Amino acid sequence: MNVLLWNLQAVLAAVFLRAGAMKAFRRNGELVRRLPALQGFSPATLRFTGAAELAAVAGLLLPGALGVATVLTPLAATGLAVVMLLAATVHAGRREPPGVALTAVLLIMSVAVAWGRFGPYPL
Repeated sequence: MNVLLWNLQAVLAAVFLRAGAMKAFRRNGELVRRLPALQGFSPATLRFTGAAELAAVAGLLLPGALGVATVLTPLAATGLAVVMLLAATVHAGRREPPGVALTAVLLIMSVAVAWGRFGPYPL
């Protein structure tokens, strides 16, 4: 189970490293052109979300790899689950089924990591 959780953490980290970096560092116009679902959000909201996603990436990988503050891993996964729940509601409100599906998968993965690392399989 530990290997499965590490694989989930790695996949989540890869997805959110890309998404977070785009939101944190790309110009708003270019970002909205690439990701139309982000239309209507302020640049500050997108930057904050990107920074939070990048922090979650660090929280998913570094504590376990370094053996320091391992409680941060399930907290990071919980934070990503909250972000994905909010993203799913936005996609549902805009009637974007593919967006809802993707965020639901990422939500389930985040919840699995949070459950596993808080519960029976801590780092």
